[in-house]
Amino acid sequence: MSFWRVCGCCGPLRPRYKRLVDNIFPEDPKDGLSKSDMEKLTFYAVSAPEKLDRIGAYLAERLSRDVLRHRYGNVVIAMEALDQLLMACHSQSIKPFVESFLHMVAKLLESGEPDLQVLGTNSFVKFANIEEATPSYHRRYDFFVSQFSAMCHSTHQDPETRTRIRVAGIKGLQGVVRKTVNDELQAIIWEPQHMDKLIPSMLFNMQESEDLDRTPSVAGQDGEENPAALAESCFRELLGRAAYGNMNNAVRPVLVHLDNHQLWDPNEFAVSCFRIIMYSIQAQHSHHVIQQVLNHLDTNNKNTPRVRAGIVQVLLETVAIAAKGSVGPTVLEVFNTLLKHLRMSVDFELGEDSRRNSSTSASSGRGKESEERIVQNAIIQTIGFFGGNLPDYQRAEVMMFVMGKVPVYGTPCHTLDTVKIGHHGTKRIQTMLLSSLIMVTSGFKSKSMAAALPPPFLDPLFSISLMEDSELRQLVFEILHNIIDRHDNRAKLRGIRIIPNVAALKIKREKISKQDVAFMKKHGQQLYRHIYLGCKEEDNVHKNFELLFTTLAILTIELANEEVVIDLIRLSIALQDMVLANEENMPMLIRCGIMALVAAYLNFLSQMIANPPFCQLVSKVIELRSMEAAFLLPEHIFRDKCPYEDRLLYFQTADMAECLAGPGYNAERLSIPYVPQVTDLDRLSRRKSFVDTISLQVDIVSNSLPDKVVRLCCLFADTTGLEEQEREKRRQVMEKFQKAPFEEIAAHCESKANMLHDRLAQIFELTIRPPPSPSGVVSISSGHTQHQSVPVYEMKFPDLCVY
Repeated sequence: MSFWRVCGCCGPLRPRYKRLVDNIFPEDPKDGLSKSDMEKLTFYAVSAPEKLDRIGAYLAERLSRDVLRHRYGNVVIAMEALDQLLMACHSQSIKPFVESFLHMVAKLLESGEPDLQVLGTNSFVKFANIEEATPSYHRRYDFFVSQFSAMCHSTHQDPETRTRIRVAGIKGLQGVVRKTVNDELQAIIWEPQHMDKLIPSMLFNMQESEDLDRTPSVAGQDGEENPAALAESCFRELLGRAAYGNMNNAVRPVLVHLDNHQLWDPNEFAVSCFRIIMYSIQAQHSHHVIQQVLNHLDTNNKNTPRVRAGIVQVLLETVAIAAKGSVGPTVLEVFNTLLKHLRMSVDFELGEDSRRNSSTSASSGRGKESEERIVQNAIIQTIGFFGGNLPDYQRAEVMMFVMGKVPVYGTPCHTLDTVKIGHHGTKRIQTMLLSSLIMVTSGFKSKSMAAALPPPFLDPLFSISLMEDSELRQLVFEILHNIIDRHDNRAKLRGIRIIPNVAALKIKREKISKQDVAFMKKHGQQLYRHIYLGCKEEDNVHKNFELLFTTLAILTIELANEEVVIDLIRLSIALQDMVLANEENMPMLIRCGIMALVAAYLNFLSQMIANPPFCQLVSKVIELRSMEAAFLLPEHIFRDKCPYEDRLLYFQTADMAECLAGPGYNAERLSIPYVPQVTDLDRLSRRKSFVDTISLQVDIVSNSLPDKVVRLCCLFADTTGLEEQEREKRRQVMEKFQKAPFEEIAAHCESKANMLHDRLAQIFELTIRPPPSPSGVVSISSGHTQHQSVPVYEMKFPDLCVY
């Protein structure tokens, strides 16, 4: 026994690998690693790779002993030797050696000494850059992820030491990422338990930099020693390596971190993070990020307005970047979610209004309302910006989708129930959705108007234009301008005015296509009618007349052939005649505005068609107005007095027909007065249109049956009129059917038939309806049977039955 003990103490009897390892450590650690002895150890390890595991185990033993005894000089020498052995040996036997190496690195990281932690991290980073010939089936990096993440959150009292530890932690995480993401056997790194440590550690350092960068000491650091720059680089590298199935696990911790640290308000850091995400990931994975943000918005639907606005603004950044590449199938889902939250924001705002009215705290209520407006504006900007950056074929679908969500009176709107939010809430939603449509349609170019303005889009848009709200009508015309103006001439036509030289504007135009000719034959009368009705609204302001002028001018440039020109002149004369007749007692301002609009447009039209006699006629009337009635020109439409006496101040139909006589224009049609056609859109809007003056005023709610019958009889009697008026009306009808285009006659007859059918249905309902009964009546509405009970005290009995 004593013999072996003696032999064990003798140097020559120790194994060679131990003697070689011992020799690399000098007597004084300050002298550093012995290079000659290290070369001998390296040669031995390369020549006898089966000894690598024993060399690693013995080095680990010595390192553990030196750490416990605080011999940090020998620790540095041992790690340097390990690093050189790792770089020199690439055999199959290196795997057991790697286990010893990782064990030694773990010892250093657990020591708690900043210098040793940095030393172990640097060795791990060198190891991470080594490409192994074969994958490892059993190696795990859970401990290193946890330890490096803890180092990233270091709170050491010394700022410089804290920065060193955090930089080391970030470098360690970067090494883990590089070592694992390309190894299919290490896909476990993408699991939530690891991502929940990796990503918050990087975001924490990126977030801290926003405050630290304001100090000169940190601002002068280079990228290698700046935790924020290094964390951002590691964050980008991690996201760039994320595969299709790992995107959700990579994005979810970001959202959680922003929630936990309340970084949605203000949201500068949140916006910066998602910009990094969107520019780092592969383009085909963008819709995953958008979907995650949408889900997070749904989760926070009852959070404060500023938090929701912050999330929406982040969504705006993501979709703005994604719209340039691949968005995937989430395009309509993005709009659907945003419209849902827009409705919720309006509900919150209206609910706050009602509570504010019942309480005394008005200032807090106004603050809440303004905050909800921030959410709504953010949603509108997101809808508009996203739609505006989509390709034209997708943008057309988005336009249809958004228009389908705009609440229109008389039409079903399944997603936005206007009953609960009332008239004020409905108007708010209409205004916001139309504003977003303006942004979506901005820059939209369509080769065919029929494709850009299909009936499902055009009909509800025109229905809104009939509402008694000048702001809504302005939005409608701006949307039409974006779609119809395909050559960007609108900026040259801005402002209603007498343009002395239209040629100087250098207006761009092309020959009207056959598809657009067919579009005007089908929808031209609809366009003229809404321009006609929009002119005489009593709440029109100067901007309304400017938009009406621009609409007429753009129609002339983009869609006018000879037949359309005649129709537009008829429309202008009809507007002038409407003002002169003034049967509806329009305000003086509106009458002067319409006269100025007609003058400005005919001046523009006469120069566009380049007809010298017509130009001279228009110029003569305008010159006479400028001398004797300047209030009839656009520059003076807000004058108080507006007499209409001298017929020379107006445009005469006979003179215009004489100027346009000749080939090209059918001047005879000018003698046919323009009459707006009745369409179903009148029943879709809450306005008092011209139809109400000639239709049957049937009240089907408040009055009893005998009164209604008497009223109907009176109305039918009033329609007879005087014989002279009847003969004149017949003459006009005969002339119209002889000279008007077939499409106009067909549309007029169809509208009359529809109106007659509706009135007859109302009359039959009044005459056939049974008397009310306290036991209830059975009525059939839309195919469903309804029982309605009438209380006795609300019933109206004939006089003979009451005693």
